[in-house]
Amino acid sequence: MFSSSKVSEFSTLPTPFYYYDMEVLQNTLELVKRESSKYGYHVHYAVKANANPTIMSTVQSYGFGADCVSGNEIKRSLETGFQANQIVYAGVGKSDQEIQTALESEIFCFNCESIPEMELINELAAESNKVAKIAIRINPNVNANTHHYITTGVEENKFGISRWEFENVVESLATFKNIELIGLHFHIGSQITDLSVFKGLCLRINEIKQWFIDRQILVDHINVGGGYGVDYNQPDENAIPDFETFFKIFNDFLDLSSNQELHFELGRSMVAQCGSLISKVLYVKNGVNTKFAILDAGMTELLRPALYQAYHKIENISSNGENENYDVVGPICESSDCFGKAVELPATKRNDLIAIRSAGAYGEAMASRYNLRDIAPSIFSNNL
Repeated sequence: MFSSSKVSEFSTLPTPFYYYDMEVLQNTLELVKRESSKYGYHVHYAVKANANPTIMSTVQSYGFGADCVSGNEIKRSLETGFQANQIVYAGVGKSDQEIQTALESEIFCFNCESIPEMELINELAAESNKVAKIAIRINPNVNANTHHYITTGVEENKFGISRWEFENVVESLATFKNIELIGLHFHIGSQITDLSVFKGLCLRINEIKQWFIDRQILVDHINVGGGYGVDYNQPDENAIPDFETFFKIFNDFLDLSSNQELHFELGRSMVAQCGSLISKVLYVKNGVNTKFAILDAGMTELLRPALYQAYHKIENISSNGENENYDVVGPICESSDCFGKAVELPATKRNDLIAIRSAGAYGEAMASRYNLRDIAPSIFSNNL
């Protein structure tokens, strides 16, 4: 991915920084748009994956909506051009102020996760003389076959409403005068690479939807969330996920009612592969059983490996030497500040440039100032 001329350009820049290949991003967005448009599907970009204003403005330019999980994400979406009537707002813990922000903005839909949340939205909407449109986030009890930290659709998770609560939800909704039920929402987890999981989700939604139809509860849309994963092992060979097959699964197996819309909330699959974290080697240190390549980037710039042992491909883009194994670590005062163990890299020395790939999702978005570190800047390919 990185030509010698690109590496030369990088060598003049202070590190660490996030590098975004805008051609990869645009090619990905074009494919998502083309394949989703075949079926008239609505795609909302999951802002939590990457809230960089340039990235968001680019996503918005393709006509996508936004999927937000905080009041500030709603504000950022509006600031970067997303239309309020294309914004959905999810999250298990919406604050009063965040709900008010969404009501004032007149967003498309709240994805509601509990009866107490619906009570509060109804109360705040009444105070504002508004009617809030909502979808019920349902826990379909479908195992996403992904890391347990990013599974959201089984009954032991904190997310969503379980089937045993349906009767109480329906009874409560009948008493809420400032809420309009317009959808059913589902999201079963993240980084799902087994597409058969989405077929299973479709079949479960068909069953759940029928429960509501049997009670004469018809909704305008079904929202199947996101969760489609990317190939962290081969980011160049598989830079763009197979969106053709992904969207076709929902067309083939999900039974939509007449004029019922289907909505998606895609994040990682749209932006992960366009981004890399670029860092320099500070020191190479000999350990008892290994060598440590100590970088100037750490868990403050890319938290995923420390948070749930996530794999990212690591490349030394400066060296052509013989391969050796290194534990690639950061400078943060935590033993978990490690990007990879026994990583095979060309012979590595101080000031070599290291690229940590597939960092376009949950890299910059999860950055922190722990140890009072500066937030790393963002560099875009079309500005170099």
